[in-house]
This record gives sequence, structure tokens and C-alpha cells, in this order.
Amino acid sequence: MSPSLSILLHSYRGRGIPALLVILSSASATHTAIADTINASWPSPTIDRWMYPFNSTPGTRPVISTFGSMPGAPEFDSRDGQFIVAYDTSTQIPAGIGVNNYNITSARLTIEFANDLVIAYDPTPDGWQSFLASSDVEYQADTDVGQNVDLFGCGFRNGFSSLTFLENSPYATPNNPMASGVRNAYAMSFNAAGNPIDVSNNPRERFEPRKFATGQIAGLQPGALIPLHTLMSFDVNVSDSTVQGYLRAGLNDGKLFLVVSSLTFVEQQGGNFPAFYAKENALVQFQLAHAAALQLTVSTGPQCFPADINCDGHVNGLDLAYVLSNWGSAGQGDINQDGITDGTDLTTLLSGWAP
Repeated sequence: MSPSLSILLHSYRGRGIPALLVILSSASATHTAIADTINASWPSPTIDRWMYPFNSTPGTRPVISTFGSMPGAPEFDSRDGQFIVAYDTSTQIPAGIGVNNYNITSARLTIEFANDLVIAYDPTPDGWQSFLASSDVEYQADTDVGQNVDLFGCGFRNGFSSLTFLENSPYATPNNPMASGVRNAYAMSFNAAGNPIDVSNNPRERFEPRKFATGQIAGLQPGALIPLHTLMSFDVNVSDSTVQGYLRAGLNDGKLFLVVSSLTFVEQQGGNFPAFYAKENALVQFQLAHAAALQLTVSTGPQCFPADINCDGHVNGLDLAYVLSNWGSAGQGDINQDGITDGTDLTTLLSGWAP
């Protein structure tokens, strides 16, 4: 503990917390937080692309579908039809201020169904075992109706990046649609070590991917057929540190890519699968339907250590005032967010004391 803090606490020892608050409250009342909060929204993406090996019109499709390949099939990716969206976030959120100067508190992607009553709503993730061939020893039947729709980040290969991949960029390099694991942009997540991985073949590679979100439909019962123009929302798991890091990197670059994917069961050249409106659709152009929309709540500026309650770059008497004024209750002084401001929070603050 620093000498100044020791003197301060010693001077008020035995006189109670209220006495100590007198000297601290006037200083804390003048505090202004550094971080700025931005509520940003984009009603349409900069890029929406049907990432499918046999898409002959990349970047200009009016409807984009997601689906898997035939369960157990060795050719193509297991997540065969993928829906890529990208947003020029620099139009509303400053780019290039450093990844640690963004904190995303909420992120939601919303897409609209372009087919009517052909897909059963499944809001719960299905295990990868249900997408194996039924003859596989690890196969497990899907226990509910339908297959869920998932949201991931976007990975790139063959020299492409979020800054160079366009709506009409080649599917693969060289362009070989009759292969798996070759697409230049793909559904991406992170492994247990936090490293980015291609999740396009997770059933074949026998692992459960870390999803950014699973699509939800307000007011629709699981198993019900999804009507035309239904909105499906993906509330991104921003509490996951790897997902948070991915979003921060995208904002710092000024362009954020996301991938909608599903393992919806299909047959060769057939099957029923989700279809969504693209920004090029005439109904979207005439505002009769919606393209993929993104909403973000982001604070920009220095992100603080927990004990730096007022986020001024110091842990000092101003932060101590929050702890003492909230003593015995929740509030800003509850550093560990366990519902009560107590000795544990005070210990955390004192151990980080850096005036």
C-alpha cells in the first residue's frame, strides 16, 4: 500500500466509512468517463455473398441460402452453402484506434426469410454426430425437428483478407469446386487454445465449433414452419473473449465480416433449406423486405482494469470512493460483480493501487 493511502486510511480509522467519504465524494463527483459509447446500425451490408462452389453470379444473387452437404459425403464442405456479410463499420465507428480501445457490449445480426413454410424452426444447436452417415459408429439421430442456423466469423486463405475479399472474388484459388476446404472465405471460429479454425467441415472432423450465435425467432414455437418475411436474429456472444477479440479486430480494420451457416439436411440436387433476402433483391430495393442488418453497441477509448472504476488510468482515491459509497450493496464499487460491495472488492482495489 502506498504511504499516502496508508496515511489516509489511518487518519479515518475508527471514525467510520461516512467520514472518509466526505473527503472523497467531492472529487468523485467531478469524474467524467473517458470511453464513449456508440450505438451503431447498418440496415444493409456492404457485401453479401452466397459462398457456394457452383454460384455462377457471385455478389448479385437476390436470395442466398444456407445448407449442408449430404451427411457423411466426402466431397464438398459439410457446411456447403454459406452466407457471407460484411459491413463498412468505419462509417459510424472510428477505425484504426487500436483493438484494445474497443469494447463491444452487444452485437446483433438480423436476416429475413425469403421462402415460405418450408423450414422448421430449430432454436437449439444440434450436435455434430447427427450430421454423420447413419452407418457411422458415432452417429446420433437428431432428437428435434429441423436444424439450427448459426453465426460465425469469417476466415480467409490464399492471400485474401477482410480488406481484399470482394463480392465477386473467386470461390477458390485455383477454382476447384469439386473439393472441400478450399474456399477463399469460410465460416471461422476458434479452438480451445483460441486459434482461428475453419469450421466448414466440423462434422467430418468430429468437433463441435464455438458458435458466435444461434439464430432465434421471436414468438415462433420450435418445430413450427417458418413463414415468409420472418426475421431471424443472432445475438453475438460478446462475453466470449475470442469473439470479442474478433469483433475488435474488425472494427479496428473498419470492415467486419460475419458468416451465416447451417447444416440443414439436403439431398443431391434437392432438399428444403433456409433462404434469405440479399441486398440486391428487388423487394429490398423497394423497401418491401430487409437485407441483413447489423446493430452494435460499442464503447471506444481506453478499456480499464476492473479496479480503475472511473477509467481515468489510475487506481486511487476516486475509485476508493465508489467502493465505500456502495459498501454493502451492488453498484459501481462491486468490482467482482458478485452483487455486493465488500472487503473482497476493497482488497482488489488496494492491490492495484496506482495513483
